[in-house]
Parts: sequence; structure tokens; C-alpha cells
Amino acid sequence: MKKKVIVIGSGVGGLSTAILLAKKGYQVTVLEKNATFGGRGGVFSAKGFQFDMGPSWYLMPDIFEHFFSLVGENTKDYFKLERLDPSYKIWLEEQNKPVEMTSDIKRDALLFEAYEPGVMKKINIYLKEAAAKYNISKNTFIYKPFNNVLDFIDRQTLFLWTKFSVISSFDKHIATYVKHPIIRKILQYPLLFLGTSPYKAPAVYSLMNHIDFEMGVFYPMGGMTKIFESLYSIANKNGVKFIFNSEVEKILIENKKAVGVLVNQARLKADIVVSNADYHFTEMHLLDPKNRQFSKKYWNSRIMAPSGFILYLGVDKQFDSLKHHNLFFAEKWKEGFEVIFNGKTLPENPSYYICAPSKTDPSVAPKGCENLFVLVPTSTSLTLDKKTIKTYRNKILNHMSKTMNLEGLEDNIIFERIFTGHDFSELYNAYKGTALGLAQNLIQTAVFRPKTKSTKVKNLYYTGANTNPGIGVPMCLISSQIVYKRIHGIKHGRPLSAEDTKFETK
Repeated sequence: MKKKVIVIGSGVGGLSTAILLAKKGYQVTVLEKNATFGGRGGVFSAKGFQFDMGPSWYLMPDIFEHFFSLVGENTKDYFKLERLDPSYKIWLEEQNKPVEMTSDIKRDALLFEAYEPGVMKKINIYLKEAAAKYNISKNTFIYKPFNNVLDFIDRQTLFLWTKFSVISSFDKHIATYVKHPIIRKILQYPLLFLGTSPYKAPAVYSLMNHIDFEMGVFYPMGGMTKIFESLYSIANKNGVKFIFNSEVEKILIENKKAVGVLVNQARLKADIVVSNADYHFTEMHLLDPKNRQFSKKYWNSRIMAPSGFILYLGVDKQFDSLKHHNLFFAEKWKEGFEVIFNGKTLPENPSYYICAPSKTDPSVAPKGCENLFVLVPTSTSLTLDKKTIKTYRNKILNHMSKTMNLEGLEDNIIFERIFTGHDFSELYNAYKGTALGLAQNLIQTAVFRPKTKSTKVKNLYYTGANTNPGIGVPMCLISSQIVYKRIHGIKHGRPLSAEDTKFETK
């Protein structure tokens, strides 16, 4: 008889874990509290507009291709990728003219040299090191089921730690190569993808600049939702059962072993339980105190990735000044990160991001219209009343209009939805309203991050952004492979392979 697996939550970690285990022959059921799959990667439509609610950057295509290939699929059979050119456009408070980045270092070099003549000699060395960090990490580090610090001790990982700057400050690492503050900002901003600050993150994350400048930025035509639709389709193809509008009330434990869940006032039995729900929520709400790995004090001491003040806007006008990805960088850069991570109010002078997918994909907006996703990173645990939300909304729209030459923006909005930290908590049980999960600073990376396997309860596993390897859709695809390794006793740090899985053929 097939072993039964229950997966709690249908974010990318839950979907990909369900696929891997179903491919192996387990009987898999996914329980989702919301009405549809995707978790933070949800989508909604209104007045002819289609809005991706969460992830909007398609990075690290090699990670996607590896996962799809591992389960006998091809990304090209599910969506068409468009490489963005420019990758993104940046407006800077300290200068009038915006700049465009292309993920073509020969073209981007012209911009960097204009700011700091001769700097490309150092940047090329920096990017060569960043590429080495990425490749070594991918083959020894990112896919590893960490148990303790001894797991760092292998030849290639030791080479990474001894040859390159790994644990020093990311900001200080960049400063050894680049002096101009604007170039530093451009190199530092990708750390927000990891929910952390360049002043707190370890230098190993310079690998993000290799991803940005040398691997490119992509977009799946039809929207980022195509990723989640693909995973859902592959899961169904492999016999995964989905039950929606079903919030798990408790994980059932017998003799220190997970044996199922309580959902919809019924007991569902399982041999294995995998939680893709928020890690804090799983521990503090679905488990009895004696079965928890972490205390309330532990969670209170964690640094969470920022929350967000988000505007979903359908606009009956198009704006030539915008590209697909658009960023505004405030002049007081370091102070901005301090407000995001330690502030008690909405940022007074924020840096922010605008995604205009309708620039690339006409299907996400009616003809002649613009689809805008506006994200202002904010501190977590903010309590915002309606008046504060309306005032801040007006502030951001006015700033966008003036800074990015969006004349007529306010008058042409025909659909609007506002999303804040409160909504992250309500929809996704996100701890403190974080948009992403646990920040990836030095003390919350690798072995220092909550593990994919419970140390208190047998057959209880965790997948998703709050466990290894961390934040982002590609990382969540990897987390599911680490769960697979845990279940099947695979200890190496290489990407999961066909030799490791020997999946059943259908």
C-alpha cells in the first residue's frame, strides 16, 4: 500500500514537494486554506486586468529548468520565457536622468565607467568571484540538508569559505571594489530579493549580482502565475489530490510521530506531514508546546524580511517612461534600510518598485491600458488605519507621477486594490505580516536557519521560504528537493538527480 503524505499549503514549496513525492509513488494530498493554489504567488483578475499578487522577477532560470527536467518535464511546454531588455530602469533621487540596466555587462560597463572611470577592471574581478560563489554554492551548499556546522566541512565548501569573502559584510565587500555611491546602490539592491539589508547580509550573497548582471531577467508570458499553474498541472498529472478552503487546525502527533492532521473537524491520517505553511504558524499554532522546536522568545528574536505597502492599479492609459521593472532609489539609502527593518511607521522617504508587465505582455491589461504593481517595502508589525493607508497611497502616487513622468495617473485609475502587512497575515498566516519570511542575514542562513525536518517530531517536514535554502521561488523549488533528500536519506549537497530519485514512470 502506498504511503500517505499530507502537504499543508500550496505555495511553490508545497506544490514542488507534492510533485516530487507523487513521482516517487506516494499518495499525496495538498490542503490549502485559500480558494486556490499558489500561496504568495496568487493571481486575481478585475476589469480586464490580471494581477500577479506576489513574485514578479523570474531569475535563475537554471534552477527552474533543473526542477522541471528532474520530474520529466520541460518549461517550454508550459510557458514562453521572454528575456527583458532593459532588465530594469532606475530613477535616483540625487540625479534627474534615470538609468537602464541590461544584464549585458559590456553595455552596463558604459554606465559604471561614466560614474567611476576605471571601475570596470575591479567590477569584472568582483563578478568573476560572484560567479564562482554561485556555481560552488549551487553544487555544494544550496541543496544541502544542513544538520550542524560540520556540514560545512567538505572540500568545495571549504574552498568557497577560504578563497572568497563569504561572511564579511556585503556592504564592506562591495566597498573594496567600488567607491561611487550610485554603483554601490545598484549592486546592493538585489539583497531585497532575500529580504535582507546589504549592511547585515554576508558577502556570499554577492552571487546575486552574478544572477542579475550575467544571467539575465526574464518574464513568463501570461504572467508569473504561469509558474504556479505549471506546477499545479504537473501535480495533478501525477495524481496529487488538492482540497481547497481547508485550513489545518492541528498536526496530529502520536508517540512523537506525525500521523495526520485535523482539518474541517475531521482527522486525516498520513505517514508523512510536510508543512508549506508559515514556519512560525506551524510551530506555534498547529503543534502542542511539547512538540515545538522553537519558543516564543526565539521567534521574537528573529529578523523578518520586510512587509510591504502594495498597490495593484489598472490604469486607462499607457506611460512611455516606464519599462517592465522600475525602481526608485532614495538618496538616503542606508537610512532607508534602517526604517524598513527597525522603523515603527511607514517610510517617510521610501525607495520603491513598480512592475508594469503590460509593457511586455498585452494579455494582462485591456488594450491601451497599463497594469501596475507598486511595492513599497515597509517594516513588519505595523498597524495601519484607513486614514493612514489613504494618505500614504496618495503620497506614493504623487511621487510616482512627478518622478517618473506619469502624467494623468490618478485621473486614469479604473481599478485599485491596496494590500498591506495585515493582508499578508490574514491570507498567508505570515508572521508579523512579513512579505517574504525570515531575512537571510548571517545568523539566519544555512545551518542557522530552521531546518526542513523537525527535531522533535518524526515524519514532520518543512518546505518553503522560511527553511533552507531561503527566500524566493527558485529557493523554494530547492527546499522541496531538500525535503525529498531528508525523507530518503540523501546527504550530499549537489542538486537532486535522476540517479537519486529513480522516479516511477507513468
